[in-house]
Order: sequence, then structure tokens, then C-alpha cells
Amino acid sequence: MSIEVNALIPEFPPLKATSETEVSSDTLKGQLSVLYFYPKDSTPGCTTESQDFSRLHAEFAALGCQIFGVSRDSIKSHENFKAKQSMPFELISDPDEVLCNAFDVMKMKNMYGKQVRGVERSTFLIDQDGKLVAEWRKVKVPGHAEEVLETLKSLS
Repeated sequence: MSIEVNALIPEFPPLKATSETEVSSDTLKGQLSVLYFYPKDSTPGCTTESQDFSRLHAEFAALGCQIFGVSRDSIKSHENFKAKQSMPFELISDPDEVLCNAFDVMKMKNMYGKQVRGVERSTFLIDQDGKLVAEWRKVKVPGHAEEVLETLKSLS
């Protein structure tokens, strides 16, 4: 399945998220949303990326934009990661790769010389109507959250 800028995002069923919440394609409608996909809770790059989005959360919120982190980790892992990093937004657990596949972020990657299938760090900006307005793939963490925020500001 492919996802394209200026097209509606794929419908997806409710998925468990932190704070005993659920997120679906329907719950994203009516508000700007950032979905950032990352490989694994509590790893260096993922921690830095989450800290960056946390630091800028108030600016995103002031523009009417909610943020969700997404990985294949369990709710328990997400709750621990969120608490340890004091994240002001929810993390979506996608162990069955429903959202990962809908947004085409599952890729073959090299890890310690072996080919492994994993999440390619990617971010998606979705408008109030459920339309994808911007995407970032193969994300490099430094400066990324700021770049997403600048893109969001340019839409306002």
C-alpha cells in the first residue's frame, strides 16, 4: 500500500496507545496531527527524537496540532518510555504493524551486517480532513522536530 501527499491517509482501526487511549483514522480527523514512526523505545536516536518533539510540544499544540509517536513496542514499554522521558503526548503501540504497513514504513535494514526488517524512521503531517500534507522518510534526528514545526507554521 502506498500513501501519497495531498491524498487521504488510509483508514485504520483503533490501536492501543498510552494513557489507556485508542487512536484510529477517525480520531485524527478534526485536528492537525503529527505521526512520527520510530524503531524502538529507549534507544538513543528514538529517545532524542522523542525529547525533541516533547520540547516543542507547546508550540505544536498552540498551532492546533497533536503529536503521536508510533512503534511496534508494547503498551507497557511505551508507558515506561513515556514516563521516563516525561512525554506530553501519547505513544501508539503497533505490534501487528497495522499503521506501519498503512504508512509503508517497514523496510529491510542492515543491522550489524545482517538484513533485518524494521521501522524506517518517518514522520507524517496530516490535516484536519485526514489528508497527508507532508512526509519525511529516512529521517535523521538532529533538527527534524524543528523542521516539522516550521512546515506546520508555513501551513498556517
